[in-house]
Amino acid sequence: MRFTFLAALITMSFVAAAPSQAESTDGHVMKHSDHNQHMDTGKTADIIMPTEGGQAGFTAIAEIVQLLNQDPNTDSSKVDISALRKHLVDMSELTLRAAVETSFKDNQVIFQVTGEGRTLRAIQAMVPAHASVLTADKLFEAEAETIENGAIMRIAFSNDHTMQQIKALGFFGIMATGAHHQEHHLQMAKGGGHIH
Repeated sequence: MRFTFLAALITMSFVAAAPSQAESTDGHVMKHSDHNQHMDTGKTADIIMPTEGGQAGFTAIAEIVQLLNQDPNTDSSKVDISALRKHLVDMSELTLRAAVETSFKDNQVIFQVTGEGRTLRAIQAMVPAHASVLTADKLFEAEAETIENGAIMRIAFSNDHTMQQIKALGFFGIMATGAHHQEHHLQMAKGGGHIH
């Protein structure tokens, strides 16, 4: 907005200071209307509009809203953007504020995930649910349980390669594994329930 206003002021001062017709360098007379038309064409070609929404959660919601608006089968009476927002807050709390301790025992990688307040709620909502998805999708053999101050996720491995893969990904990489998140967000926004 600021740049548009500044451009308008510069253009207005140029028009006010110039005579009614200006002569180009090759001797041809150019009308101001032609000049302005040339400037408009240049602006259209030069300006690149931003595509990001400015904040990840806002952008995720905006994308879902666009998909809902494009889908003629969307039932507006069931749409629940608030549930999606709560889930995005859970994702943010878990990713940015949860503490994780990693240990190894009996061919298992054990993640003990802890937090307080809103972070604790996110941990206990997301970790057990994601462990179930990992196992159901045959990505990893995972199980999880809630504890007083968080949750414990155990992932079994049968060989060194799998163990190294789990170790390399770490807890947060494991939580991001799988392509179900986007579909889950869309179904949640459609009123399909808060799975995790």
